[in-house]
Amino acid sequence: MKPKSSIVNLPVYQPGKPIEEVKKEFGLSDVVKLASNENPYGSSPRVKDAILAELDNISIYPDGSSASLTSALADRLGVDSKQIIFGCGSDEIIALITRAFFVSGDETIMADQTFSVYKSNADIEGAISIEVPLKDGTHDLDAMLAATTDRTKIIWICNPNNPTGTIVSEQALIAFLDAVPSHIMVVLDEAYCEFVTDNTFPNSLNILSKYSNLVILRTFSKIYGLASLRIGYGVGHPEVIKLINQVREPFNTSRIGQAAAKVALEDQDYVKYCREHNTQGISYLEGEFDRIGLEYFPAHGNFILVNVGKPGLEVFQGLLQLGVIVRAGFQHYPEYIRVSIGSKEQNVVFINTLEQVLQVKSAQV
Repeated sequence: MKPKSSIVNLPVYQPGKPIEEVKKEFGLSDVVKLASNENPYGSSPRVKDAILAELDNISIYPDGSSASLTSALADRLGVDSKQIIFGCGSDEIIALITRAFFVSGDETIMADQTFSVYKSNADIEGAISIEVPLKDGTHDLDAMLAATTDRTKIIWICNPNNPTGTIVSEQALIAFLDAVPSHIMVVLDEAYCEFVTDNTFPNSLNILSKYSNLVILRTFSKIYGLASLRIGYGVGHPEVIKLINQVREPFNTSRIGQAAAKVALEDQDYVKYCREHNTQGISYLEGEFDRIGLEYFPAHGNFILVNVGKPGLEVFQGLLQLGVIVRAGFQHYPEYIRVSIGSKEQNVVFINTLEQVLQVKSAQV
């Protein structure tokens, strides 16, 4: 059997280590997971009732068009229902976009350290990825524009960027969109946008009507706390969304996921609560990093990329053995680890454990 040549050497996406696996591997009873940018406060209290109510319908296919959820979201965002597409997480929307638009030999532009799923899906479709170095951890929009050719199909902008947590301002984004040829799609991945408190952050929905080549990605996995239910969405021009929909598999989101997302969307007080506590967590961790003497990128999502001054994978392993799971192994930031913002208690455990690991590493040197 011969697979597509484009996938032979494709790396398999590695999620954060599961808590149970770490407990078993190291014989631990307590483990703190700060690796996957999950909401430490969970989902809205209303979600459980919505899920329980759907259990009676578990034998019935979901609404393939997510009509009720689409209508609720359109009202919330101030867009037309025809501008929205739902997926099994925003990851699936990324895959659908590449499936709908790439043919072998097309070019696509992204940062050299960003969400890896852009490149992996482009690779699957035989597209050529042009990776533009970040500038101070932020998308270098001028360099990305300069990298466009007559073969460029899509430009990806992760805002806030994963893993650096930096943002592109509204002024910079608009100037970029004004300069990008209208036949090149710009995908603005805003998975973490609800955490952002910086007033320079783009109000992308307000400018969407001006740019028919702009597609915005968002998710219910992060601030809404529905990661396990896999609900993400894209917003764009109706004709573009229609094209993406043409390659979408039927019933790609579940009844339970749709019901939970609709209820979570209604509870904006809970979203505000999570955003405020996330901001407090960022302030605490940044203050502790300053005290310890560690450099870090300004955090605008629910995670921080911090320079631990040693191979990040070694520090990751040291933390793991003591029951704290983070992320490391970033090609262009080998001495950094990415830590999700946890609850107050989780953040304290992380800092105490990090200091212990760094002291051990220092002693070994």
